[in-house]
Formats: sequence, C-alpha cells, structure tokens
Amino acid sequence: MELGFGGKRALVTAGSRGIGRACALELAREGADVLICARGAEALEKARNEIAAKTGAKVVAATCDLSFGAEIEQLIETTRAELGGLDVLVTNAGGPPSGQFMDFDDETWMKAVALNLMSVVRLNRAAVTMMREAGGGAIVNLTSISVKEPIKGLVLSNSIRAGVVGLSKTLANELGPEGVRVNVVCPGYTATDRMTELMTARAEREGKSYDEVASGFYDSVPLGRFGEPADIARMVAYLASDAAKYVTGVTVQVDGGAVRGLL
Repeated sequence: MELGFGGKRALVTAGSRGIGRACALELAREGADVLICARGAEALEKARNEIAAKTGAKVVAATCDLSFGAEIEQLIETTRAELGGLDVLVTNAGGPPSGQFMDFDDETWMKAVALNLMSVVRLNRAAVTMMREAGGGAIVNLTSISVKEPIKGLVLSNSIRAGVVGLSKTLANELGPEGVRVNVVCPGYTATDRMTELMTARAEREGKSYDEVASGFYDSVPLGRFGEPADIARMVAYLASDAAKYVTGVTVQVDGGAVRGLL
C-alpha cells in the first residue's frame, strides 16, 4: 500500500524509545522528514542517528519536557525552522504513576494533567496553525486502552487520557472542513519500559512475583502476547497517511483483543 509520505514533515513526541521511536522509524521509512523530541539528550541523539541510518530520511532531534508550555513553544519553533512546516503530528508521552485514587494529592494530579492532557492541547493547537498553512494535515494522539476499559491501579491514566479522546473527537469535527484529520490510537499491553514499570508496581502491591503478574497479562490478551512497538507504529502510520484520507474522529485500540467491549 502506498502511504504517500514522500515530502511530508512529521513531529513525533517522546520519540527516543518505545512506541514513539517506532512511530518515528515507520514514518521515516515511508519517506517523511521527522523531528523527534524527548527529555534525555543522550537517548534522543542515539535514536536520531539510528533512524537516520536505517531510513536515509532527514531526522532532527530536539530535547523537550512536554509538561511545560514554554518548552513546547520552543519545540514548535524548532520544528518550523528545521522542517519548514508540519503535515503530521504524533503526540505521545510517558504515563503517570500507577496507584489507587486515595494515593494521590492535587500536585500529582496536576502534574499528570500537564503531561498527559495539556501537552496534547498545546501540541494540537500549534500543529493546527501549521497545518492550516499547509492546506491540511493529520494528527494522531496516542493514549491507552484505559480510555476504552479502565485498568486497575491506573486512576490517573484512566481519568486524564479520556480527556484526550474528547479533545480529539471535537477537533475532528471542527477541523475536518479544513482538511485536518484527528484520530486516536490506544496501545494495549506493549513490550516497553512503561509496561515493565507497571508490572513491577503491581507485583509489589499484590505480593506476587514479576513472572506471575506477566503471566496474568498474557492470559488477558486473546492473541497471547504483548504487542511490539512496531505493531502500534503501523497503525499510526496508516491513520496519518493518504491511505486513510477519509478516516477522522476514530479511537482505535491496537491491543491483541484485550478490550472485550463492543465499541
């Protein structure tokens, strides 16, 4: 399938590892120029070099902490300077701490809102401005299957990421007439550092071994395994591509069948 990324310009956040890195690699492989950002400069530069070497694409790296509006503003300025505009935005950020409702104070809630909701608001706002200049574009906001089915011990993620879906659906309706498409991808249990962190935390809370907890996760997925970052990246690339030019406003999970609901 021809995805039509030749000459396209893409920004992928949290692109130094895991799902973000896989998305950047997939877009670069399909012909897009890509800017990736992350907080850690060393891991970011390593990812940039590896993606560029594998694909031959233009890949730019910029450090950014998505919790802070000023750093996002600088990221957008860098994107405009380095890529000349924007056609594709993939928003992605690490998840908030795991735990129960009464475990968290207001400060922790506000930090999670800043990272997992306000970063998406700010990035989408800036992307829309540039996409209008380009005559259209595609936004893919990454969340979690917790927006489809709340996950035990993830009250922050369950609550805050749902706001990203509401935002994305609203933007799809508002921006469709201008040729800007907005969709959401919800990764399921995926083999990343985040997944290891969550399983370790659950094992400690429940007094179980790591292997016991991992086995429970496997049993909950009909396909019987964790996803790979590349599984998510292929869906992101499709939704951002010309092949999906009549798709907007959808929230689709890539989860091996873990979500059992009908919608």
